[in-house]
Amino acid sequence: MAYLLLALSFALLLAGAVVFTNAVEWGGLRLGLGTGAVGSLLAAVATALPESVIPVIAILSGEQTGQIAIGAILGAPFLLGTLAMLLVGVSTHAFAGRREQSERLEVHPPTTARDLLIASIFLLVALILGLVGTQTVRIIAAVVFVLAYAAYAWRTVAHGGESGDTPDPLYFDRRRPAPRNPLVVTQIVVGIGAIVGGAHLFVTEIEHIAESAGLSPLVLALVLAPLATELPEKANSVLWSRRGQDALAVGNITGALVFQSMPIVAVGLAFTTWELTTPSILAIVLAVLGIWLALAAVLRKRRFSLPAMLGWGALYVVFVGYVGVFG
Repeated sequence: MAYLLLALSFALLLAGAVVFTNAVEWGGLRLGLGTGAVGSLLAAVATALPESVIPVIAILSGEQTGQIAIGAILGAPFLLGTLAMLLVGVSTHAFAGRREQSERLEVHPPTTARDLLIASIFLLVALILGLVGTQTVRIIAAVVFVLAYAAYAWRTVAHGGESGDTPDPLYFDRRRPAPRNPLVVTQIVVGIGAIVGGAHLFVTEIEHIAESAGLSPLVLALVLAPLATELPEKANSVLWSRRGQDALAVGNITGALVFQSMPIVAVGLAFTTWELTTPSILAIVLAVLGIWLALAAVLRKRRFSLPAMLGWGALYVVFVGYVGVFG
């Protein structure tokens, strides 16, 4: 029964994310935001919302050890820096024949490099704070992380470029080519409700499964939460890559990386003990290595080459192998 409820929690999370993302795209269009802001900010935050809500729900539900929250917080950037990058790389090669730029990435290197550098720096700071920081220092750092993200978001909106194409019809108003604003807001609220409900169910069932199977809740959260909630939503990047819209495809991932490594890590710093065990430390280190691989690929070759893709795959396999044996 617990596994069925866990599957139901995934379904709620993903359904909520799909509904929420569709509404947010219309919200971005109504606000006149450019493709840069939609890709790196709205789409990235919207698709990252399910796994971002999980740690918040875990904290509010009174999870004693905080390991589910920490696992969900750190699992997302690890998956984004490895499997999500691999997914885009495979897409550029698989659809090279129908892309005008073939395998070449049509992105703005300074913007992409900025996102990747910011994510890696803040993840490394989070690692250091987990090893040597005091609770007071972590709370101060959490405030800095949030303010820094606010500055990043403001700059992204200010330099977001031209407005993008019209999104798919609003699910709550499919008969109208231009949906009514109240229905856009209603769909956003419904999407958030499904995400929160799914996250609450996920946390409850992970605790039950871990207890009955004698497994670590941290490991389950590190692996299952991002795999089930982050990776399917990154299918958006595959669709954008197929169309040759690399700025959106890559920005969706790099923007989510920044979001996960700043305000979401801030939640962990402020509201958990932030005691990092070996799996958590390994997740951060491998995530940063994956981010640096992407940075080198963008700056040096403007393409995700086979060695880089093999590297991302190897990083993920190393982590899963480690937690499978020692977790």
